[in-house]
Amino acid sequence: MVKKPTFKEVPVREAVGLVLPHDMTQILPGEFKGRLFKKGHVITEADIEPLLSIGKEHIYIMEMPEGHLHEDDAGIRIAQAVAGKNLTLTEPYEGKVTLKSTCLGLLKVKEEAIHAINALEAIALATRENNQVVKPGDAVAAARIIPLIIEEQRIAELESIARGFGEEIVTVMPFAPKRVGLVTTGGEVYSGRIQDKFGPAVRAKVEALGSTVVEQRFAPDDKALIEQEIRYFVQQGVDLILVTGGMSVDPDDRTPGAIAGAGAQVVRYGTPMLPGSMLLVAYIGDIPVLGLPGAVMHEPFTSFDVFLPRILAGERIEEKDITRLGYGGLIKC
Repeated sequence: MVKKPTFKEVPVREAVGLVLPHDMTQILPGEFKGRLFKKGHVITEADIEPLLSIGKEHIYIMEMPEGHLHEDDAGIRIAQAVAGKNLTLTEPYEGKVTLKSTCLGLLKVKEEAIHAINALEAIALATRENNQVVKPGDAVAAARIIPLIIEEQRIAELESIARGFGEEIVTVMPFAPKRVGLVTTGGEVYSGRIQDKFGPAVRAKVEALGSTVVEQRFAPDDKALIEQEIRYFVQQGVDLILVTGGMSVDPDDRTPGAIAGAGAQVVRYGTPMLPGSMLLVAYIGDIPVLGLPGAVMHEPFTSFDVFLPRILAGERIEEKDITRLGYGGLIKC
């Protein structure tokens, strides 16, 4: 059972010079909700009216039991126990400490560790989902305790659990700038009969994550010519090759065969995610090669948007990463 602190009640008008034991919140419906006074604030004469305005006729001065922590101190220790690289901690606000990203990157969260920590009584640790793209300043997790105070031993137990997972529980992997080669296939685009729409869509996604499409090359629906363009980019030493067009089940679509024919080891052709089920993931040595589904041209989020950030963060995609996309993967039907 969580032990409660004891309080000494003091009328507000007699509280000048006393120290607030916790944050005081002001709520103005439809206008403002936030901290009026911070924990540790020494009450002055000028504070009397603002305190009365939020309904505080009395101030309670807390007497901390031995071996206990205040919510602010507990929140800091919980946040420190789970925080990995490229994160900064805010100061406590009403007992809550927020972890924020310091870079553009991929959020990695060890889900089982979060569940183990939250199984402890009176602990609240919330995070964003794993593998989310985050920007500098984005909140990725927040930690606090439920009561005002907690036994220090319970926080020590939490810290021990966190250490037991042997790696950072919440961290951000920064995106390294990559050189991307883009091969666009299709006789209709190659001949100029229709305008290429893949290029602008792909460039925007790549550039948003800090990388660059160094060159776009075009090929007709000819397996040998598509293979030639893929090999060209391998020789140029790019970090990632993207091949657009020709990924459907139409017999005229040659891209999957061309990727394999260029020497790529195919991890998987097809994903259980919709849209984007026709994605192909392969590797030529350490160079990822992705065959992109047509949905990339017109849908804001597809299977490509799942794997592009992970690749740019330095991860190697495995078959299990692809097959697991079915759960929660129905984005649009």
